[in-house]
Amino acid sequence: MSKDPLNTVLKLAKDAEEQASLQYRSAKLDEQKARSQLDALNTYRLDYMRQMGDKVGSNLSSSQYQQFHKFVDQIDQAIKQQVEAIRQTEEQLKHRHQFWLEKQQKRQAVEMLLDKKAQKKLAAQAKSEQKMIDEFAMQQFYRNRK
Repeated sequence: MSKDPLNTVLKLAKDAEEQASLQYRSAKLDEQKARSQLDALNTYRLDYMRQMGDKVGSNLSSSQYQQFHKFVDQIDQAIKQQVEAIRQTEEQLKHRHQFWLEKQQKRQAVEMLLDKKAQKKLAAQAKSEQKMIDEFAMQQFYRNRK
């Protein structure tokens, strides 16, 4: 790579994009983990309700019945909290994704500038070479005329 400052900018843009990508993947994992925890809570609640449903035929004291409802309420509260946690992780995921896309666009813009610069350089070289060829042909023409 030449000492073009755009190459330094490109390296920084690539680093920023990679960092944003890592943050996005981390947010995605957090969201999946939160969903998994919600699934576990729902499964636990369902299992607990089945166990208590099996015990309904037997004699349950009022304190056992109250404890059952109190515990179900606690599970329901935990489920509500987990739903809120999922909402927050989804919001974070959305922001991280948008940030990553912005970094991607910046990198692509710098790459496009470098490509345009390289194309201009190639065009200038081709023009210079054509000029030299034309001059050489012109000199050959004048030499042959003499």
